[in-house]
Amino acid sequence: MSTTLSTADLPTTHSAAHDLVSELFDTLDEAPSTTPQSAVARPLASNVTPSGEFAPISLFGAKIDPLTMGQAVQRILGWTRAGEPCRYVVTPNVDHCVMLAESPAFKATYRDAALVLADGFPVVLASRLFGRPLPERVTGADLVPALFAAATPEQPVTAYLLGAMPGVGEEAARRIHAAWPHVRVVGTYSPPLGFEKHDHENEAIIERINAVQPDLLVLGLGAPKQELWIQKHAARLDARVALCVGATIDFLAGNKARAPQWMGRCGLEWLHRVATEPKRLARRYLRDALLFPKLLWREYCK
Repeated sequence: MSTTLSTADLPTTHSAAHDLVSELFDTLDEAPSTTPQSAVARPLASNVTPSGEFAPISLFGAKIDPLTMGQAVQRILGWTRAGEPCRYVVTPNVDHCVMLAESPAFKATYRDAALVLADGFPVVLASRLFGRPLPERVTGADLVPALFAAATPEQPVTAYLLGAMPGVGEEAARRIHAAWPHVRVVGTYSPPLGFEKHDHENEAIIERINAVQPDLLVLGLGAPKQELWIQKHAARLDARVALCVGATIDFLAGNKARAPQWMGRCGLEWLHRVATEPKRLARRYLRDALLFPKLLWREYCK
């Protein structure tokens, strides 16, 4: 049975979904602007595994790992030193939640991910509303700098940047080397449009990456392309961890500006992105705004 969403489905649950969204934003209004570490929402005790780790939280068709930024950094860096096959990390936001409901192929990429970290502010708020609290946002754009900042002389980090427009990766590498002396960018590549459809181009990219064996493969190809590509090719990659992090390479290069911190804390980063890239993002955000209430209602009714 198809799970594709349609805006035509909305009227049947419009009122209830609207009430649920209102409750979601009441949760936001009641939350303090800054939350002390001791007061951060934590997963329920029932979500703790016998080994003492927090079990993933099921939400919007994904199993999201309830980790803080520090815990995520620790786990990923541990993987880079383990010498095991390539793992990959995904970071769900509202747009991903919509795609998870519509696309079995995209949902399969989440199933195979080693780590699923909540990027979207509404995702975190919804988790608290439904009694399955995630501790905080762990955005891809914040995760990569946090990983770089954790590199030390004793345990340096190597990275490969795959994505963004020509020249952007090189500028990002220059800035990374200036800001984090214990991180070495061992390669960058801006693949041509539609590269994922051509075997010879995919083979060439795999060879580029395997030649330098990076600890971190930073994927800036956009969703769902980056998730679909890494799921298909991870088994052949000689990289320790791949990070599906969208526009992060552009942010690192200064090619795109991130929202002010206060907008991020208030969950308004999307508004900044629409204002700076209206032609590319306005339609997507409008569609997500129409469909996400229905996802909330579905989740509430489970």
